[in-house]
Amino acid sequence: MKAYRGKDGKIRIFRPELNMARMNLSASRSCLPQFDAEEMIKCLCRLISIDQEWVPHSEAASLYIRPTLVGTEPSLGVASSESALLYAILCPVGPYFGTSSEAEAVSLLADPNFIRAWPGGVGDRKMGSNYAPTIKIQEQAHKKGYQQVLWLYGEDNQITEAGTMNIFVVIKNTKGEKQLITAPLNGLILPGITRQSIIQLAKEWREFEVIERVITMPELLHLSKENRLIEVFGSGTACVVTPVKRIFYRDDALEIPTMEQQDPIFRRMLKTITGIQYGDIEHPWARPID
Repeated sequence: MKAYRGKDGKIRIFRPELNMARMNLSASRSCLPQFDAEEMIKCLCRLISIDQEWVPHSEAASLYIRPTLVGTEPSLGVASSESALLYAILCPVGPYFGTSSEAEAVSLLADPNFIRAWPGGVGDRKMGSNYAPTIKIQEQAHKKGYQQVLWLYGEDNQITEAGTMNIFVVIKNTKGEKQLITAPLNGLILPGITRQSIIQLAKEWREFEVIERVITMPELLHLSKENRLIEVFGSGTACVVTPVKRIFYRDDALEIPTMEQQDPIFRRMLKTITGIQYGDIEHPWARPID
């Protein structure tokens, strides 16, 4: 989660009830105790109020909030813990990719040899086990000049997530109609709060069809050859909305015209969501901290 300081000086948090609901699902999957979501939000708001000077006086930065739940059973063994500790870590942060310019699109490495999540696993839960194994592959991507890893799954190379981001694809169908596509919540991807917000906003706009379905790398290549691939972008708490310009897949670089669009969806989503987060747009998704 993040806390944002707006031009009006007020501090806001973004849809915290969704974070708490997701955290309780993760707790249940780990045999850890669930907690009262609203009481936890009150505690977080009080903590941020006390430490409010740690919230940057800038719309290019924010205060990162990491609620954490760990088992504290004083024994060794593979079993559920009879005791647990729920706490929060705060840290001021700047732009995720080291630049405040939205024009900085990223490149992704898509390597089918590595898998982030699988059916029956915990790819849809916030657990450390989803992240530790990805670091080595992330380092390999960096060495090759790519900012993130595009995680694929299955023999058909389904697109799941990009690094820690949910992924969106904007295409034109065979009728020339614009569609916004993202992977379904089938257990392989994290149900991101920014992802959900993008889907809801897009449906409210009613300008193009919003589809949650499996999309594969071969399909992406086919769409590109037919000039029907318009945009690819990632979403998440850390990056908000980040455009993608290139995907390296099977010894070939797929160039994506995300930044060439006159009025790209990613930029509109970024402007709208950050506008809500920083208070430029009045919206119930932003909860002010007294």
